Amino acid sequence: MNIDETDFSSMSRPEQIRHFEVEGYVVLPSILTPDVVESVKAELADVEMSHTDYSTQQTRAVIQPQWNSRTAAELIGYRPMLDFLKDLMGLDIVFTRGFFQRSLPGCPGISMHTDGQPHGSNLFGYEGSCPRLVRVLYYLDELTTDRAPFRLIPRSHLSFHADASPYVRYKSHPEEISLILSAGSAVIIPSLLFHGSHPNHDTRSRELLHFGYRPAWAGPVQPVDDWDPELVRTAPKIAKPYLQSLNTTGQAFEQEHKPAGMRSEAPGINPGRWTRD
Repeated sequence: MNIDETDFSSMSRPEQIRHFEVEGYVVLPSILTPDVVESVKAELADVEMSHTDYSTQQTRAVIQPQWNSRTAAELIGYRPMLDFLKDLMGLDIVFTRGFFQRSLPGCPGISMHTDGQPHGSNLFGYEGSCPRLVRVLYYLDELTTDRAPFRLIPRSHLSFHADASPYVRYKSHPEEISLILSAGSAVIIPSLLFHGSHPNHDTRSRELLHFGYRPAWAGPVQPVDDWDPELVRTAPKIAKPYLQSLNTTGQAFEQEHKPAGMRSEAPGINPGRWTRD
């Protein structure tokens, strides 16, 4: 196990964005307070769970967690996380999905995979076809070498090689790295990064809250089922700006070579965005 020793706590915002864009991940250590972690765990303790087709020890909430946990719903608009995501993606952001996982003792590792497929798939539907898609993984338990730590292949999201096809999975990779984190820490990855987890050899479960976000322009290639309007109406105020239609898009097939109102600056693509605050 090649454990990542990067000091994420000392990174500036440009350094965080560089690490995310180049390496394919960034960690925000202990971004959730212990009280928030405990509230989420308590509110989801008795939710209905199903298991994967490869192990009864790898379990997932049947209903997205933000509809069963008020605290999880409030985390959709959690200011410390959204401040980072806005610096990364811009101000207009769409929340795309919530996911709660409980890896029980003895569960096998998750294979190396991506969370996005440009043509859609049975696993992610067409949500995974969004051209820019970010996953936020809130770890509700401490990760140790035995407790299903996260693993990833750095820079794999950048490759044009056939080995980087998002429709391929890997058992392992000789240059994968692993993350050992405290409870309440968040890992942020782009959907096309190859990632997975190690087995849970601990006697305790490992719980994970998993959120999806994207820029509003980066809609799916085919329509997806939208949020229930009643669930959105009763959602916490802090979450509502991000519970836009899941089909929000900037798609515009007809393009002009010289459209009116072209700008002459765009800080989000500045070559110096990694070095200047």
